[in-house]
Amino acid sequence: MSDAAQIIAYTAALGLAAVIPGPGMTALVARSVSGRAVTGFTMLAGLILGDLIYLSIAVFGLAVIAHTYTSLFALINWAASLYLCMLAWKFWCHQPQTINIARKATKRELASAWFSGLTITLGNPKTIAFYLAILPLVISRDNASLKMWGGILVPLTVIVLLGVGAVFILAALRIRHLLTSEKAQRRIFRAAGFIMMLAAVGMVIKTL
Repeated sequence: MSDAAQIIAYTAALGLAAVIPGPGMTALVARSVSGRAVTGFTMLAGLILGDLIYLSIAVFGLAVIAHTYTSLFALINWAASLYLCMLAWKFWCHQPQTINIARKATKRELASAWFSGLTITLGNPKTIAFYLAILPLVISRDNASLKMWGGILVPLTVIVLLGVGAVFILAALRIRHLLTSEKAQRRIFRAAGFIMMLAAVGMVIKTL
């Protein structure tokens, strides 16, 4: 994947997939609104780690194992969809509170944000489908080396997702003052919950 055209193609495809509203970015906006920038970026770190895990699986061909052991793959899908349902319910039932911009997030809140980001990505069918679909178009098995993975794909993925996520976070913080009402907060959290539930249903349908 040393060819510039292939690098541009991968970067453009990844950026487009990240920009399209999904469970990850919707939850990221919700967290950024209810917390501070550090909370948003902590969750973004979890989202990116999840992407890197799927990227690694796709590059090294370990996804073949998942498809070979269909029962195990189905079990993982059911577990992921169940967790997404739990997150969806949590976001839907979120009790709006007055936003205190000066309040610092606790370590527990940051840990929760990071873990939520990781599990949302791992349970998002769009992430799985993207890496399994796009990587064969820009790399070959012969070209899938450790050097290519660590020297090109991982840095590119981190940079693109960090850039797109930062835009979402900063935009959420920009309009944060407009979302201090309970009604506005309830709408954004319920939107996040609804999208997560759709993702969970999509995983179940894919498993059946």
